[in-house]
Amino acid sequence: MCCSVITLWSHLLDLPGKAVIMTSMVHLLLLPLLLSIAGGKDLEEKKGPFEDTMLDVPEGTPVPYPMHQFQMTHPDVNNFRLSGEEKDVIKMSTDGWLYLEKPLDWSKEDHYIIKVEALAGDQVVDGPIFVTINVLDINNNAPSFNQTYYTALIRENSAAGVPFTRVFASDLDDPETTNAHLTYSLVNQFPNTKNIILFQINPNTGEISTTEEGAKMLKARESIHYSRGEDRSLDALKTKFNEYCPGPKTPYEENPFFTCVERAEVRRRSMDPLNDPDYTLFVRVQDLGGASESALSGNTRVHIIVQPNLWVNPGPISITENLDVTYPLKIAEVQSNDPEAIYSLVQKERELKFPFQITEDGKIFLTEALDREDKDMYNLVVFAKDINNMEVDPPMEIHVSVEDVNDNAPQCENEESVFEVQENEPVGSLIGQLLVHDNDKAGTLNSQLIYTITSLSPPSESSIFSIDAASGKIQALRTLQRKEQQVYHLDVQVNDPGFSVTCKVVIKVIDVNNEMPLFEETDYGSHTLAEDTPVGHTVVTIRATDADDPDSGSSLIEYHISAGDDDEVFAVETDGKGVGHLIIAKPLDFESSATYKLQIDARNPEPLMKGLEYGPQSSTSVTVSVTDVDEPPQFSGDVWDVTVPEDITKGSVLLTVEATDPEGKEISFKIDGDTRGWLEIDAATGQIKTKENLDRESLENIEITVTAFEKENPEMSSEHAMSVNLLDVNDNYPKLTETQAFICAAKPESIIIKAKDGDSAPFSQPFTFALSRKSPNWDLRNIDGSTAKLTLKKTQSQDKTFTLSIDVKDNAGMGIPQSFEVRVCNCTELGYCYVAPEVHSFKYGMGTTIGILVGTLGFCILAFVIVINRINKSNKEKKKVTGRQCDDDQKETLKP
Repeated sequence: MCCSVITLWSHLLDLPGKAVIMTSMVHLLLLPLLLSIAGGKDLEEKKGPFEDTMLDVPEGTPVPYPMHQFQMTHPDVNNFRLSGEEKDVIKMSTDGWLYLEKPLDWSKEDHYIIKVEALAGDQVVDGPIFVTINVLDINNNAPSFNQTYYTALIRENSAAGVPFTRVFASDLDDPETTNAHLTYSLVNQFPNTKNIILFQINPNTGEISTTEEGAKMLKARESIHYSRGEDRSLDALKTKFNEYCPGPKTPYEENPFFTCVERAEVRRRSMDPLNDPDYTLFVRVQDLGGASESALSGNTRVHIIVQPNLWVNPGPISITENLDVTYPLKIAEVQSNDPEAIYSLVQKERELKFPFQITEDGKIFLTEALDREDKDMYNLVVFAKDINNMEVDPPMEIHVSVEDVNDNAPQCENEESVFEVQENEPVGSLIGQLLVHDNDKAGTLNSQLIYTITSLSPPSESSIFSIDAASGKIQALRTLQRKEQQVYHLDVQVNDPGFSVTCKVVIKVIDVNNEMPLFEETDYGSHTLAEDTPVGHTVVTIRATDADDPDSGSSLIEYHISAGDDDEVFAVETDGKGVGHLIIAKPLDFESSATYKLQIDARNPEPLMKGLEYGPQSSTSVTVSVTDVDEPPQFSGDVWDVTVPEDITKGSVLLTVEATDPEGKEISFKIDGDTRGWLEIDAATGQIKTKENLDRESLENIEITVTAFEKENPEMSSEHAMSVNLLDVNDNYPKLTETQAFICAAKPESIIIKAKDGDSAPFSQPFTFALSRKSPNWDLRNIDGSTAKLTLKKTQSQDKTFTLSIDVKDNAGMGIPQSFEVRVCNCTELGYCYVAPEVHSFKYGMGTTIGILVGTLGFCILAFVIVINRINKSNKEKKKVTGRQCDDDQKETLKP
């Protein structure tokens, strides 16, 4: 390597007009060596052939600095000629070393393009080639705020985490690197007497908000409150002072309390965030994301004034219903932080009745009495707006609850409540519960009811019935006999704290259940049904009778299937008067059960008299035989929706459907509805597989119908719908919607480039756009998730077409370079490219050229075939015509 260094600098020292002393020579020899070792790169690695080359050089590199040596194959090369940007900064020795004469500065230029020609004397013998030198940014710029200090206002009781101001800093380093990755932090807060941080800063955005503690603890300075349009002169202040501090009339100028209030008010009105802030924050910004000890930083101050928040919710408000007062009645008052605010009031539910209004100074009035039974809660929304109808404070929702008063009397559920009780029931037996309701608020004394029996008919010397005062349950106080009295009439008074009502009660003493129901027949025979007999079909009608008093619970007959029907396939419908209908309640199934031997019992809802039991005459039997019917196959399994990724391997099993034939016959499967032909089913096993590759971009959901059918009788079949949902995979890259555009040279405007991607999130937008290689002429910047802006940085004086390579990547980083052709042209007044005669705006592409050639060749072949056919036809007719005629015909055929 040392030899390479000595050779390099010996050539540098031989440059024409270069006068260097011995110490300088030693310096030049040692410096590249040290630089190469420090950079971990030998000078031998900086050599290469004479061709287009791209080099990366950090800015601020000490000079002279060797960048690259071109090794020439032409034996006569003895010099090089450079041209292009900053050729005075970049030099080249006679033996091909390209080196820096002056340090580079990324902030001035991020890349250079140098044209290099190899010379033999004055003649160009190789090249030109182009060398692109990319200047690499180093972290040599400290971030700085756009203001030396900031001022901000915040209302007390502001929500935590909601930004109320923002600081902003910038960094001159490369924004694409961490050198310009800025992070904000809060250094100090003054005052901080309780050592509680009241503010916080978003490290990425610089937005400042209050902490949870700050939202609770920030308080504004005491001040005098004024309403909209209220006078704020010294006389008005004196009036307010008199309202707050009535007492002996001491002259204001001699009253220390007034002068204190006056000074505080003057100070509040002239509050200066810089000279008299409530809080001062010291904020720091660091580059390198603040994650390195070598990060550079900047500082600023934020002066904060805490303003009083007068916009305070006065709710919840409670109003007693049916108030006997003069309306409108003031119920609350609100005050905006803007003294000139205009108030409006609406009801959140937007109902027709809205008995509230608000005045211009924020007083809320109730305009009429409220009724809790009509509506027990109102939600009012108050708006504070300026004269331009813009909100000056956030809308405020106030809850108004209507408190109950006892303004509703109890009401009997029935005009006359009727209860039955068997004779000889023991003392204390429950007869029934009287139902009464009260519209007043439940759970309060206003709806608390008390029950009292006030009269009994026929009258009795001793009490026969009692009623629970709280629940209304009626009980018997002695054993009742039907022969003594069959019906009793009671008056029950029901009271709440302010009202009462009398309810009528009828108690019937019914005969004891000493007769059991008896069937007309103890066996209703055998009945045969096909298994496809519909549900609800009546199998047989049965009858029973009861000798107890009619229209009583003792004579009411209910039927129960007590044996032979564990699956509850049958049921008995009855009106309670003895007639019952045995019906089919569930579908019959010959394969599950071919015969049913049913036992049906007749029972009364009232218990039998003590010592009496139901006998065999209160039961009957019915035999039902089920005949087999050929039924279609039946599917099993509930999961018929399948979700798979669209790139699932061809031949993969998605689902195995199962079906059986009730008669045990062999079945087959098929699918319908697969319009793309992507799926197939094994007719014997029911396995559903992928037959082709799936594509979610073509079809997201495959809806098919699976059919199971008997092989010997395909008409006996069942169908079931199935859905295959395809999950997206990143199998599409973003594509430019347009690949050509033009720019008017005289008035260049940016081009909007768009892209689209067949995938869905997260494999689609947002896209990133970037030039594949940095260009001195073009700048490409993202606009949003699907578009970018292409800008011409340097003016072009001639009509020229540029072909740019643009990298478009999706949100997952997938993408490929795509060609985009831009023509910079002279334009007409209407803004269209002017095309000179015989000049095309774009050359034919390779595909177009090949297409033209193929078409021409095809036409020639077709012409040749036609000619041959005509020649053959002519030869067949050769016997009929002379040779000369034949020759003439052939010549005629070959004419173009």
